[in-house]
Amino acid sequence: MKIINVVGARPNFMKVAPLHREFSSRPGIESLVLHTGQHYDARMSKVFFEQLELPEPHYYLGVGGGTHTTQTAGIMLKFEEVVDKEKPDVVLVVGDVNSTIACALVAVKNNIPVVHVEAGLRSGDRKMPEEINRILTDSISDQLFVTEQSGLVHLASEGVAEEKIHFCGNVMIDSLVGFRRKADKVSILQELKLDRGNYVLMTMHRPANVDNKEGLEKILQMIREISKDCPIVFPVHPRTENNLKKFDLYGALESISGVHLLGPLGYLEFLHLMERAKLILTDSGGIQEETTFLQVPCLTFRDSTERPITTLIGTNTLLADLDPDEAIRQFRMVLSGTYKNGSIPPFWDGKASARIADILESKYNN
Repeated sequence: MKIINVVGARPNFMKVAPLHREFSSRPGIESLVLHTGQHYDARMSKVFFEQLELPEPHYYLGVGGGTHTTQTAGIMLKFEEVVDKEKPDVVLVVGDVNSTIACALVAVKNNIPVVHVEAGLRSGDRKMPEEINRILTDSISDQLFVTEQSGLVHLASEGVAEEKIHFCGNVMIDSLVGFRRKADKVSILQELKLDRGNYVLMTMHRPANVDNKEGLEKILQMIREISKDCPIVFPVHPRTENNLKKFDLYGALESISGVHLLGPLGYLEFLHLMERAKLILTDSGGIQEETTFLQVPCLTFRDSTERPITTLIGTNTLLADLDPDEAIRQFRMVLSGTYKNGSIPPFWDGKASARIADILESKYNN
């Protein structure tokens, strides 16, 4: 069985790495990694390949940036050439980025089975490009691997045949479990001269939060207040940095005492900081899952989440608005020890990739 595993953006790398490793360990599977180049900055891509011990991609499409339409179309055109050459038995896509739907469409139109890992997640917000990508990819996939109970509910309500759906766990947690010990050895905390449990880790990059001056000013207000009581480590996403400079706010951020501004971090450095933080402030999707597994409090600045298990039983709290007062109130709860306790969801045990490989071998490895 020949599988092409598609990656395009940074969260994809953490999901494909354990799958490729598992597939490659099985004599009956030929596993190829294809990088579309959707994230083309070396800081956002190359370092993750190295740290996650992924091989050099067998194919690199180099599509780069552009509008959603330009990017999706560019991926489709270049991926079709690879499909024609390799004639894979399966195309595996993960998550919800443009690379996911683009490669899934090409595979389906070439009568190649599509496997979607992290299927069934829904935020309910169709203004998010990722939500459209999720819905469309699930509708054309042959096998759908689900990370949490809500995914089963959504796919059933959308009429997906039960035999296509598999509740297998979370491959992103496979990466976390596999590299946790390696991440323990990095020295970033010592370099920052910070102690475990005595700092807040922050990420912000979603357009709704960082593409407007009002949102950025609220983020700065939160940082000013929280940094009075606790240092903040803030790896600044290129999009966020560009907008801070565009609205002439980057200098104000730099002037806040107690804030450690960093560039994008590698996977191991970020995992090291995440596991040791007192609190995480974010608008990311995957960080909600990782903090739930690590049992670290997390405040997510979004009005909906496609990962509700992280709020229902995990350590994540959803804040619908960039409300500095509510964020500070939640921060005080963390400081006082009154923030909610969480638990780890079913099958988030580091073995999801093996379950997926077992199922694919049973279905496609004749």
